[in-house]
Amino acid sequence: MKRTLDAAASYLQEGLLAPGMRVREVRQTPLWTRNLAVLQVFDSVAEVTGRCQESGVEQVKMKSLRKFVRTMRALGRGVAGVPSAVTPSRNPSIGLALGGGFARGVAHIGVLKVLEEEGIQVRFVAGTSVGALIGAAYCSGVSAEELEKVAARVRFRDLARWTLSRYGFATNLRMIGFLNKLLKVKTFEELRIPLAVTATDFTTGEGVVFRSGPLADPVRASCAYPGVFLPVTVNGRLLVDGMLAHSLPTQPVRAMGAERVIAVNLRGRWANGEGPRHIFDVIGQCFSIAQEMNCSQSRQCADLVIEPNVTGYRYDDFEHSDELVRIGEAAARQALPEIRKWFPLPAEQAASAAVTPALGPATAD
Repeated sequence: MKRTLDAAASYLQEGLLAPGMRVREVRQTPLWTRNLAVLQVFDSVAEVTGRCQESGVEQVKMKSLRKFVRTMRALGRGVAGVPSAVTPSRNPSIGLALGGGFARGVAHIGVLKVLEEEGIQVRFVAGTSVGALIGAAYCSGVSAEELEKVAARVRFRDLARWTLSRYGFATNLRMIGFLNKLLKVKTFEELRIPLAVTATDFTTGEGVVFRSGPLADPVRASCAYPGVFLPVTVNGRLLVDGMLAHSLPTQPVRAMGAERVIAVNLRGRWANGEGPRHIFDVIGQCFSIAQEMNCSQSRQCADLVIEPNVTGYRYDDFEHSDELVRIGEAAARQALPEIRKWFPLPAEQAASAAVTPALGPATAD
């Protein structure tokens, strides 16, 4: 509640929304996907000011707006029980959204390595496809260094096997055994870091987000690439790869409570310019194009998008895991200056901690 009120006050003060905006105009702004709770506050503001304009009442003046800003901030402090004049500086809660890419998703491990080395704590994770697999392992307590060693050994046969079916060419049932050996826990509730796993309902096309219960089947469903892997049934629903509904799962991780969202999007096409080798290249390239065309909304919901360039690597290039980890590391290091801006400097933290309670009731200018 406090974060919502503070953010609402900041957006008003910065002029990101005008007092006279209508509800439909508010919903069309980029902020709508960034902070739904804050924009619900603006819905009410827009409704009231819109009616004032329609009835001929003079538009809200800056004097009144400044008073409203102070009131919102004071109310926010009251809800949180913090009487200080300035909200103490603190580190924001970081959420990580890991996209899909099968073997190329090994680049996610490189990003995790850099975040660990820099002491940047991840509080929430959402994963799609291979992002769900790596996210589940990391959230269960497997370190980035351990994941790198696993990636160096794993091959397609460890996760899936070829089969004859009307629904696909391979089944990922072997992933159950792989996950049972890799994961340090068996359920979402036992995870060290909260995790959201995305999948897509094959019948309705709706996105499905798992946050409770057993881990293995939701991860399998999230990795069930349509046309290649057989769909997976979970809780009576036929599910396929989460990429179709959440190609970059920024909205699920934002909904978990992340204040800052880092999205890792594996940039690169399946085809290498020489034409497809087989039907799997055709399927993969088609979905890669569709994914790139349709992830603009997911990007808007992220504060930062890291894009390891994995062009030229095939969906089954597990033997190049070392290179993919390095690519992820390089992309993450390029993003570090931007990430560091989110954290207060030690001097700022000390100054904020030294502030004593001083605010009385808000007064008009």
